[in-house]
Amino acid sequence: MERWLSKWAPGVVGVLLLAAAPPPLLAAEYSLGDLYRIALTQSEKLKVAEENLTISEIGKDKALSYLMPRLTAAAGYTQYTEKKISGTSVIQPEYGSSWGVRLDETVSLSGRELTALDISRQYVTKSRHDLTAIREDYLLRYVAAAYYNVLMARKGLDIADANLERLTKYRNAAEQRLKIGEVTRTVLLRAEGELSGAKSDRLQAQNGLELAIAVLASNCGIKDPFTLREVPAEEGEIPVLTDFQKQAFAVRADLKSMEVQRKIAADQIRYTEGAFWPSLSVFGVYAGADQYPAPGSLNRESIYAGAALNFPFFEGGLRKAEVQEAKARERQAALFYEDLKKAIEIEVQTAYLDLVTQKGTLQFLNDQMVFARDNYRAVARQFEFGLSSSLDILDANTLLVSAERKVASALYNISLPCSG
Repeated sequence: MERWLSKWAPGVVGVLLLAAAPPPLLAAEYSLGDLYRIALTQSEKLKVAEENLTISEIGKDKALSYLMPRLTAAAGYTQYTEKKISGTSVIQPEYGSSWGVRLDETVSLSGRELTALDISRQYVTKSRHDLTAIREDYLLRYVAAAYYNVLMARKGLDIADANLERLTKYRNAAEQRLKIGEVTRTVLLRAEGELSGAKSDRLQAQNGLELAIAVLASNCGIKDPFTLREVPAEEGEIPVLTDFQKQAFAVRADLKSMEVQRKIAADQIRYTEGAFWPSLSVFGVYAGADQYPAPGSLNRESIYAGAALNFPFFEGGLRKAEVQEAKARERQAALFYEDLKKAIEIEVQTAYLDLVTQKGTLQFLNDQMVFARDNYRAVARQFEFGLSSSLDILDANTLLVSAERKVASALYNISLPCSG
């Protein structure tokens, strides 16, 4: 029994320790759409922008409050040091108290309060468009761009690994040929130098990938390790330029925001012109009073109402200047709108031409990469048999690395969505 225990006990203990150990953490895998959703909920910059919408909604509530009547209540109590009576008349009571409730409402006959409420609602709409524009810009510049930077860096690391593997084989082949006297030591030294450079490039590619991943994680608010799932780009014909421009004019949130700003500027003129109209104020009051001793003429309770019409005839030209200023802002908003449309048109055209160029050259770059790969295999095999020089194989390798990097760059530039 003791022999059996001494033989199997270590194995049993090892199995129990493995079973008790926590399972290894699996890194989450995210697609670009997953990163979009995470960034929308985790990014501090987007949360700051969302507060602007909240402020606009509060501004609408403030504008609505100016349409509501004001209800105020007041009460007071006075204690005197002594009461003073002259015959049957009370000169100074022992104490006195008063209370009352007042209801006030002031409106402009031009209805400018309703105009202000409509402007505040338009500001809410504008803030929503601004928030959408900020989200789109953030997702494009800080999420999509960082996502493709990681993919590009990962592809660059693969290219560096392949280059390191080729130059390692080249260095070993040069060493073998040196041993049999087919090449000089200079060839081996050149191979060692190229191999060291490849190792340096590989280290830089590794560090670049880690930095790209860190930037993407920071932009999206991800703290745990993760990997990326690459979705192949959709193939298809590129629509005509005018289709992209029409779509941009229809869906661009910044253009919609500027259009709302034009409407706000027009309503601001109407609101400012309303200052030329008179304002009507109405009020109702309930008042109560008590004192001891109470005189015979004491009015203990009263209810009354009143109205007043206020017409400002002259204010030194202030209202006229404010109207002129509002009209200038309306013209300014219209010019901003037209300028933004022109900028969007050029922006879409630039992105379109870049897309057409990248997609047109991608096929040629793929052909170049295939030719460079076949050329390297042929030259490398010739070098093994002494039919090509070290310069030939290094030139072939340089051409292959350059072709692979150009293909990767063009491919990810096509995949990166444009803001238009």
